[in-house]
Amino acid sequence: MHPVRKWIARAAVTAMLAPLWAPLLAPLPAAAQTNPADTPPAAPAASATPAGDGTFLLTIFLKHDESKPLPKINQQLAEQGFYKAFPPPGIEVVSWYVMMGIGQVVTLRVPADRLREVNRAIEQTAWGGYHTEFYPTYDYKALAEQARARNGK
Repeated sequence: MHPVRKWIARAAVTAMLAPLWAPLLAPLPAAAQTNPADTPPAAPAASATPAGDGTFLLTIFLKHDESKPLPKINQQLAEQGFYKAFPPPGIEVVSWYVMMGIGQVVTLRVPADRLREVNRAIEQTAWGGYHTEFYPTYDYKALAEQARARNGK
C-alpha cells in the first residue's frame, strides 16, 4: 500500500475510534474524593455482553487487496465460499460497516468455544480477497456515557 494511503487509512481509523478514547482522556474525580453513595450503580447497555455468558466481541478488519479490482475480489470470495461460510451459523453480527480506504469492519459476538470456527471461516474463504486483522473488543458505550454525565459533558 502506498505510504500516503496508509497514512490516510490510519487517520480514518483514528478518527473513527476517537469518540471511544475521549472519555478516557477526560478528567475523572479521584475515588477518595467521591462518596460511593452519591454514585448511581452502572446500568449495563442493552448490547453489552453480560458478564459470564461465555461470549466476547471480536472486531475483524477485512482489508481490500488493492492489487485486484473489486469485481475480481468479489469473484474470488464467491468461488472460495466466503458468502456462505462467514459468519458461521449462530454467530451474531453486531455491526458490519464499510470503512473507506480500508474495506469492511465486522464486529461479531462469539462464544469463546467457537473462536476457532470463526478463524477457520476467514482463513479458508476470505484470504486472497482480503487481508485480515482481528481485535478482541468490548462495549464501553454505557460507561462512557456515565463518565460524560458525571463530568458535565
